[in-house]
Amino acid sequence: MIATRTVVLVEGLSDQVAIASLAVRQGRNFAAEGIAIVPMGGATNIRRYLQGFYSQQSNIKLAVLCDAKEERGIRRGVEWAGFGAGFTRADMESVGLYVCVADLEDELIRALGAESVQQVVDAQGELRLFRMLQRQPAQQGRTIEGQLRRFMGTKSGRKVRYARVLADALDLARLPRPLDRLLRYV
Repeated sequence: MIATRTVVLVEGLSDQVAIASLAVRQGRNFAAEGIAIVPMGGATNIRRYLQGFYSQQSNIKLAVLCDAKEERGIRRGVEWAGFGAGFTRADMESVGLYVCVADLEDELIRALGAESVQQVVDAQGELRLFRMLQRQPAQQGRTIEGQLRRFMGTKSGRKVRYARVLADALDLARLPRPLDRLLRYV
């Protein structure tokens, strides 16, 4: 058994699934490399996970992927853990902390394009359900990308399923910046 040398903290299961899928597609074996992807059950748990997996004396390399709305809390958590203070986004990336523009689904949808994502939804047998969501009054003012993001969050397990199938549909040469940078870092 390989000892864990790198821990990638992510907010939830969909992030874990997307990163693992992309790593496999790149021909990587995270288990053999000693890399563990750990869903925190939400970014607000960052301090607990930093205490559990990392200390300044630890030999464990740390990386974090979070949504933009959680950036401030993640920044405060890593500052609390002693990584430094006054981090800019560039500073955060230099120590393995990566922020999705909105969230993982937004990154995947933008990288693939709305038309391709709709083709994936169709291949999953859910295009009719997506069209029903689009007709709802609350969706009328949203962009198609916003509607797709909303659709992925409307049913338990859907975010995780789409994290895998959208990651599998991505052109590896055009990975979203936070995912590309994280995979290069670890």
